[in-house]
Order: sequence, then structure tokens, then C-alpha cells
Amino acid sequence: MDKQYKPTTAELEILTVLWEKTSATVKEVHEVINARKPTGYTTVLKTMQIMRGKGLLERDNTNKAHIFHVAQAQSEIQKNLVMELIEKVFRGSALKLVQHVLETKPASSEELKKIRKMIKKAEKRGETK
Repeated sequence: MDKQYKPTTAELEILTVLWEKTSATVKEVHEVINARKPTGYTTVLKTMQIMRGKGLLERDNTNKAHIFHVAQAQSEIQKNLVMELIEKVFRGSALKLVQHVLETKPASSEELKKIRKMIKKAEKRGETK
């Protein structure tokens, strides 16, 4: 994928299904999404075709039913979206992002332990600024 496309809300919903399932037909993706909120089959199909054109999805044509899977790792897509959020909303400040997250949705004690471990690991790598 040459260009980094930012998935829309509908595209993220499809990506989430495919991340959970690894690969699926349009029918399988539609069933999951439609169970959450009524959505037309053709809407899901068209969105997945557009996503394929953008390079977000790949399609296996070997079977009668086309099977789709995500073209880019979940972590890579999430990283790109978070980087954009940090730049656009928090003016490049990771501190402001973390502060806002912790004030908006407090972390459990287990999550805080994991966050502390991540911070220590980052400090050891010299990634702190």
C-alpha cells in the first residue's frame, strides 16, 4: 500500500470484524455488522470494494465466494490513526493525549500497572524526551 489511507468510521467497523475473524466473506462481515445495527448487504459490499481499491483490504478470488482480509496490520493502522490524533488534536503532545485519556476514562489498577511497565521500558530504550 503506497499511500496511507485513513479509514472512515464504516471502514473501521469492517476492519474490526476482519481483525477478529482474520478473513471473511462479505456475507459474514455483513452478518456481524447487521447484528450491531441494521445495515444493508450492498452497503457493506460497496464499502469493502472501495476499501480494496484504497489498499485497505485484499481479496482471495480462488473460491466461489470472495474472501477478504486486511491488507495492513491492525497495529499499523491504529498507530497511524493515533499519530494523526496526537498531531491534530493535541499538537504533538503525547502527554496531553495520555492526560486526557486518563481523565476521561480512568484506568483500572491492572491497566495502570501495565502503563507503568511501558513507561519504564520506554525510559530504558531512551525514548523519553
